[in-house]
Amino acid sequence: MFFILVKVFVTAIIIVMVSEIAKINDKIGGLIAAMPLTTFLILFWMNYEDVSENKISAHISYTLLYLIATVPMFIIFPYCLNKFGFWVTIFISIFVTLISTLIVHQISKNFDIKLF
Repeated sequence: MFFILVKVFVTAIIIVMVSEIAKINDKIGGLIAAMPLTTFLILFWMNYEDVSENKISAHISYTLLYLIATVPMFIIFPYCLNKFGFWVTIFISIFVTLISTLIVHQISKNFDIKLF
């Protein structure tokens, strides 16, 4: 239980630091946010907990597929934000990400990969 609290605390600190940096400098904040910080944290935590290399490798493969599904959201978000405001844009982004995920899932089935 203590280790879970340590993971939550360390991860939360990093996310808060990135959001604070983004408030000061959006370019540097975007650069840091674009780095796979959470993925590396997850890999470190999994390795520390002696998760098999096969499981870690599969995690990275699925992360890549889900990353592909999120790219359209990053493309439409700035445009929609200027047109519709924050909350509508969030809902549009969720919808676009959901549709993109379903499309990636359908395509990945052709390669015998099931996302869900």
